[in-house]
Amino acid sequence: MEITWYGHSCFRLTERGVASVVTDPYDESIGYSALRLKADIVTVSHEAAGHSDVDAVKGEKRVIRGPGEFEIGGVFITGVGTHHNGDEAVAKRKPATKRESNTLYLFDFNGLTIAHLGDLDYVPTQQQIEDLGAVEVLLVPVGGGEALTASQAAEVISLLEPSIVVPMHYKTPDTTLKLESLGKFLKEMGLSAPKPVESLKLGRSDLPEETRVVVLDYKRG
Repeated sequence: MEITWYGHSCFRLTERGVASVVTDPYDESIGYSALRLKADIVTVSHEAAGHSDVDAVKGEKRVIRGPGEFEIGGVFITGVGTHHNGDEAVAKRKPATKRESNTLYLFDFNGLTIAHLGDLDYVPTQQQIEDLGAVEVLLVPVGGGEALTASQAAEVISLLEPSIVVPMHYKTPDTTLKLESLGKFLKEMGLSAPKPVESLKLGRSDLPEETRVVVLDYKRG
């Protein structure tokens, strides 16, 4: 399969013979150029300009906006709500800063599981991690703002132990959002800056034995 990043939290997941997926399409208000994408499925982690512009994706698409289990075009999708009034992370916030629930999505492409964490902003409990099951590819926010900070992202990775980590939701030359840099996350992981690649192409046989961070170069426009 192939994973392509378009900036912020927007990815396109494709594999021959099954439905294509676009995650968290954004509008131009966050700084990136307008999206020109087609997909069979669009997932929205939460209702915000940087995550829910489904009209930016063309085609006869199925839109998923929250928790549930779905089977569409050969792709199995599980949406998991991550914010609840009783969560410690939410309880610590001032009421004015509370926002709508976030949904993380698990995508099963022929046995290869990809997790897109949306704007998850707290480290899940061990039980919540176990409930997610095995994750081969983790698309994880690392730039703070309304999502995980670099140190929180590193902790989530250590708990989930995915084969491949793809960072997202961080400061780039195009975004106007106040986010932390990718470099801060790489430092937390004890890594030097790897050379970005255009897309990630892989199958189950390509998975490394130890967790590997892959930095994608986002496609413009």
